[in-house]
Amino acid sequence: MPKSRKKVEIIGVSGAPGSFSEEAARTYTAKIGLKNYKIDYLITAEKVLDALEEGKITLAVFPIQNATMGLVAEAAYAMAKHKFHIKKIFDIIIHQNLLVKKGVKAEKIKKIVSQDPAVRQCSMYLQRVWPKVRIENYPDTAKAAEDLAKGILPPNAAVIASRAAAKINKLDILEEAIQDLKFNHTTFIVAVK
Repeated sequence: MPKSRKKVEIIGVSGAPGSFSEEAARTYTAKIGLKNYKIDYLITAEKVLDALEEGKITLAVFPIQNATMGLVAEAAYAMAKHKFHIKKIFDIIIHQNLLVKKGVKAEKIKKIVSQDPAVRQCSMYLQRVWPKVRIENYPDTAKAAEDLAKGILPPNAAVIASRAAAKINKLDILEEAIQDLKFNHTTFIVAVK
């Protein structure tokens, strides 16, 4: 008799590799002891919930609230358009970092790029340290890091993203833990169909 194969859970996250949503998904799977899973990087909560409704993923992980900025509006709008069940709600601590291409010094930075929630979590830092640098919104923190590494963003850009995004994309951390709140926690939802 053949061995039964365990079902592989496909987890859709609202982010690219190295995103905080990926970190939340890995935190959740470790907590429940789930080892047989694959992560699908869908960038936005809208795409995650579309994939969940269409049966392309079995679990959805996305942020709904942050200690600094409150409700994650993009997720709220996406949630209003989709049917799903909440399996778990939990928090993780978020440490935002300023990432640059290898060897780029602070004086070379002309713009800082990241997702709006990350920018808002670091607003006082940005006003204090980078008052003359242009801030540009991007769909995802980890996607900004990936695009900086690939040369899609110019080398004189810095991005706000996770330590994991720096490691995956071989970027330097110019400054660590730049978020305004020391205990900057974000609430995530794990959703099922």
